[in-house]
Amino acid sequence: MPRPKLHDDTLRDRLLEVAGRIVAEEGAAALSVRRVAADADTSTTAIYSLFGGKGELVREVWLEGFRRLAARMEQAPPTGDALDDLRELGMAYHDHAVENPAFYEIMFGRAVAEYEPSEADRADAWRTLDMLVAGVRRCVESGQAAGEPEEIAMVLWGLVHGMASLELHGMLGEPGEARRRFELAILVSGFGMVPR
Repeated sequence: MPRPKLHDDTLRDRLLEVAGRIVAEEGAAALSVRRVAADADTSTTAIYSLFGGKGELVREVWLEGFRRLAARMEQAPPTGDALDDLRELGMAYHDHAVENPAFYEIMFGRAVAEYEPSEADRADAWRTLDMLVAGVRRCVESGQAAGEPEEIAMVLWGLVHGMASLELHGMLGEPGEARRRFELAILVSGFGMVPR
């Protein structure tokens, strides 16, 4: 009879959430295996068993942020209109940032300076940019935009990233007001008027 699994995906997810929260709220110096275990109400053995140590835990938090972003972008409902679909990708990015602020900070804020993603990890993370490029390419192919999809996508990414970062730092007003401003940026920016 096989032994029961002691450390499952639920615990893994909880550890990632706790580690992300600690780094985002208190900085990388506060992150330790012992602290994460205590805050997640588990043992350090669980962390070593699931991740191998602090370095791999930080790596998995970084990757999890991009996994969640990719999943959110994949959920954007296709409308049949390439430009509307591109706007939905922009809003998916926003929603991911607002729903996962700790992961977002680690993904883009270099919150853990000693962590440097490998080339393979970066390739996994860039999948989200590839999704944006594909959305822009559809706009170009449908005649709703003209230009190099990669260039347009980088500019649009900068826009949504900047707006999301401002919102997370409380610079766009209350949540409802911030979302309205984000939507406005999407409409009056390249998402609404992609160069022709």
